[in-house]
Amino acid sequence: MLPGLKAGFTLDARLEADSEQLMWLGLCELRVMNDRRWPWLVLVPQRPGAEEIHDMTPLDQAMLTFETNMVAQALKKVSGCTKINTGALGNIVRQLHIHIVARSEGDPGWPGPVWGYGLREPYQRSDLRRFAETIRAAL
Repeated sequence: MLPGLKAGFTLDARLEADSEQLMWLGLCELRVMNDRRWPWLVLVPQRPGAEEIHDMTPLDQAMLTFETNMVAQALKKVSGCTKINTGALGNIVRQLHIHIVARSEGDPGWPGPVWGYGLREPYQRSDLRRFAETIRAAL
């Protein structure tokens, strides 16, 4: 089995299509949302069937909080943003995943939500790699 891969866990096809794997953390796979309009990361807890945070054990919940805070701090440091938005919506993709988005005054859609705003603008491969490396270094 590959490191970080949990038995019985399968990533939702929409998350796989919309984001790129960045690295494995203790509980979660960290992914970059492939939309260059915002520095946007996604944490996916590797727990089969988890749709809500309360579906996980208390230990997993604590680990998720730790990883969310660690990633949010790194994203804020790297992006120099005004605000970090963190959310677990799941209305369309039911699999539990946490969005961590760096927002700044004047960014596309500010101060509204990122969901449903305009059309996705995919990264150039080189820009995605550069952003991923910057995040890895900050973690």
